[in-house]
Amino acid sequence: MNDARDREHFDTLVIGGGQAGLAAGYHLARRGLDFVILDASERVGDVWRSRWDSLRLFTPAAYDGLPGMPFPSPGHYFPTKDEFADFLEGYAEHFRLPVRSGVRVDELTRRGDVFLVGAGDRRYEADNVIVALGSYQEPKEPDFAAALHPSLTTLHSFDYRAPSQLQPGPTLLVGAGNSGAEIAVELARERRVILAGRDTGELPFRPRSTAARFLWLPLVLRILFRKVLSIRTPIGRARRPALVGRGGPLIRVKKRDLAAAGVERVGRVTGVREGMPVVDDGRVLDEVRNVIFCTGFETGFESWIRLPVHGGVHDHEPRHQGGIVSDQPGLYFLGLHFLRSLASGMIQGVGDDAAFVVDHLARRQGRGPGGGARVGARGMAGRPAA
Repeated sequence: MNDARDREHFDTLVIGGGQAGLAAGYHLARRGLDFVILDASERVGDVWRSRWDSLRLFTPAAYDGLPGMPFPSPGHYFPTKDEFADFLEGYAEHFRLPVRSGVRVDELTRRGDVFLVGAGDRRYEADNVIVALGSYQEPKEPDFAAALHPSLTTLHSFDYRAPSQLQPGPTLLVGAGNSGAEIAVELARERRVILAGRDTGELPFRPRSTAARFLWLPLVLRILFRKVLSIRTPIGRARRPALVGRGGPLIRVKKRDLAAAGVERVGRVTGVREGMPVVDDGRVLDEVRNVIFCTGFETGFESWIRLPVHGGVHDHEPRHQGGIVSDQPGLYFLGLHFLRSLASGMIQGVGDDAAFVVDHLARRQGRGPGGGARVGARGMAGRPAA
């Protein structure tokens, strides 16, 4: 780290300017706390803009708002990924949140009671740090990916945008969760598609249906995900280890939709033979010309958080209690899957978690709940480190 005179000091530093980081900023601003939000993207919302072109949110607009601002569409409308990205950008502007874009944090350590944050040649100090990056940071590919024949076009769903990226011919999607199913249906309009992976199950309703709008979505999203499957309930605590790090059921695309689109289902890909993928029944998929890995993500925290917080319920989850790291006072996490409830990793859940975390942080700072405070010049500029 550089000399202290080259560092800015903030009471609180938020890492990540997505929905979780902005929700934290909203609550920090209401309490008049000194803070800054660092975001690696060039614009607020760019993480969403970079997803595949046809993506729409899995939840309707009624569940896509953030604290203090509902999503500006009819409640039953399913926003596109670009519409939600623009909403995040407008949210940050409306509440004058101090977001510094294009700042990628690459180191988090601490010295005594002060956290030290590095971002390229920039250096920061903070009494508190909220890591609001979520569980889906580093694309994860299976070990056999490197052994596939170089003539195949291979990419992760993180890098997929449109069918034009692929060469002509059959396409294999590895991973049969929501991303794999959605991309499979899109590609099946113009080519043969094979979808490999375990059966993840599916919701017993269609999110766009009238029954879902008035019965199923309120029941599942507002009650089951937020109140029942929560660390505050015995059933939630019992189910959490099995749910953390595991993909959920199909939401929008159903198994019968895959069949109707002509998508061929096969079992798990277990390896490679002469450069071509092999499924668990021994069949070699030698007709495949493209492979898209829809195999999830890792947090990537181990590469830059140089504090003893790693090794939670799963190897790549940090240790925390509802987002609070008790043995690293002042360190918090937001946006992780099942942080405090099954809704935590969803847009509708980050507001509750952010309020909880910021309330703990404010009390630690000797500041109780407040209301109506704005982010001032100090929050925007920070102050030199002592």
